[in-house]
Amino acid sequence: MCGITGWISYADDFTAPTAARGTLDAMTKTMACRGPDAGGTWFGPHAALGHRRLAVIDIEGGAQPMRVERGGRTLLVTTYSGEVYNYRELRAELESHGHVFRTQSDTEVVLHAYLQWGEDFTERLNGMYAFALWDPRTEELLLVRDRMGIKPLYYYPLPDGVLFGSEPKAILAHPAVRPAVDAEGLAELVAFTKTPGHAAYKGMYELPPGHTARIRRGGLTLRRYWALEAREHTDDLDTTVRHVRDLLDDIVGRQLIADVPLCTLLSGGLDSSAITALAARGLAAAGAGPVRSFSVDFTGHTENFRPDPLRPTPDGPYAHALAAHVSSHHSDIVLDAADLMAKANRDAVLTARDMPISGFGDGDVSLYLLFKAIREQSTVALSGESADEVFGGYRWFHDPAHVHADTFPWAAAGAADRFAGEHSGGRSALLDRGLLAKLDLAGYQDARYHEALAEVPRLPGETGLERRMREISHLHLTRFVQLLLDRKDRASMAVGLEVRVPFCDHRLVEYVFNTPWAMKTFDGREKSLLRAATRDVLPAKVADRVKSPYPSIQDPRYAAALRTELARVLADEDAPVRPLLDTEAAAGCLTDDAGEGFRSATELVLNLDTWLRMHDTALEL
Repeated sequence: MCGITGWISYADDFTAPTAARGTLDAMTKTMACRGPDAGGTWFGPHAALGHRRLAVIDIEGGAQPMRVERGGRTLLVTTYSGEVYNYRELRAELESHGHVFRTQSDTEVVLHAYLQWGEDFTERLNGMYAFALWDPRTEELLLVRDRMGIKPLYYYPLPDGVLFGSEPKAILAHPAVRPAVDAEGLAELVAFTKTPGHAAYKGMYELPPGHTARIRRGGLTLRRYWALEAREHTDDLDTTVRHVRDLLDDIVGRQLIADVPLCTLLSGGLDSSAITALAARGLAAAGAGPVRSFSVDFTGHTENFRPDPLRPTPDGPYAHALAAHVSSHHSDIVLDAADLMAKANRDAVLTARDMPISGFGDGDVSLYLLFKAIREQSTVALSGESADEVFGGYRWFHDPAHVHADTFPWAAAGAADRFAGEHSGGRSALLDRGLLAKLDLAGYQDARYHEALAEVPRLPGETGLERRMREISHLHLTRFVQLLLDRKDRASMAVGLEVRVPFCDHRLVEYVFNTPWAMKTFDGREKSLLRAATRDVLPAKVADRVKSPYPSIQDPRYAAALRTELARVLADEDAPVRPLLDTEAAAGCLTDDAGEGFRSATELVLNLDTWLRMHDTALEL
């Protein structure tokens, strides 16, 4: 995986040694965390492309920016991030058309695929990717993002061109960009939603999943090349289960390809256990292995675990059971409250995220520390992320009150608080009442919900629960999953770890999306199809485990440390977050009897304060 950035200006000539080269160097440098192995730049008359590389495939030959030349003429240049898992088949097909390759990398395959098929080449790609293609012949730039939005890509239109980067920080390094967030941008950050195309910063956009953006002298044009479609499902249950398993075998097999050490993320839940077990089988069949697996845990967590409505069981015993079952080389990464509250770690997470967008509380820091520890031993990790969105795993999929609520079901269920380790409260509880009135979070969320609902494809005559569950699935696959994918990408790439997400393979997503809800819950439980398709490779204890999300620390010392930090902010008259606070409500959280309901609200306040200190961001409210 890599970090990309660039600058297109039809008013400039970047081949001349100007200050623009220093600007591109600064933009590229911000992506060093995503690509710690190497870096490069390329300059043409109107295009400046930067790249930072994490070498995973063809370590020697895959240097970037990469170009195709014929007769001394540059035909095409790319700065590319991602993996195309079917690049070997595409390469063979392109060779049959006369294309000649000089490397073994998937990057070069992407270049030649565009030369052969034009912009329609996107329909042939299977993988996770975000990249830019500059065509000197037409002086046009094409930005491309994968179907599910696994890899991020941002852009900032200029009067004479565009800036782009894997993360906002690359764009913010350009002197023409003044970081500013208005009321709508702040609402996006606080409302626990992720609107496709929205970047929170004024003037900046995120390329939506499954889209391309073409930049010409006349401006920028977006094109959607992929979207979920409603199709009639004609397979019976046994055929459906077999097809899901066949897809998973193929997907995991493709995603085991790497020229660097590879591992899996293992929580002991159904999703990560299935991926780990299938990876173990795939590696064994190839004469490799054993598979390496990693879990996160907290000091004393299993021994002192307290069940809650979202997490009925600790992960440790189940992760160990699966590891023993497949004979993985397993490691627990054990963290404590001090690790999660350390300023350096919290600052690193905010630096990685560019903004306090998540509602996962301590989970953001623990995920970063987990990946940091894994990176010392592996460069690529396979994750079970997105299975809940694909197969219907969350509790609110199965709660009629949340299913039929006139809003996002995760909002009805209070997920922003519950993922953060509490059962009540509210992320915005400590914000100023006047500010909340201006943000109108309920109105903002309602508008985004109805926008999302209008995109849902329908089958003729589909009614009742099946119709509603198609809506619920679509909302998760186009909105909620974006929160999780962005979080995982930033935390992993901050330490140079590539995380692959097999459950986001578009073939699997399309197939299961169109499988009737009655079939997805045929055994009366969540994720029935996934359990049936992988039960043979799992111990019964793991296969039958009730869904439990990513763990949250329960150590009371963490809550105490949050209060200490909140007190520090409230005592600082110059704290940049103070104008945004209801200081009386915040002061009420400083006592030991404030209860657990303050956690997500306090974490938001601390993150906002750190963000405003780290970035010279103007709040235009």
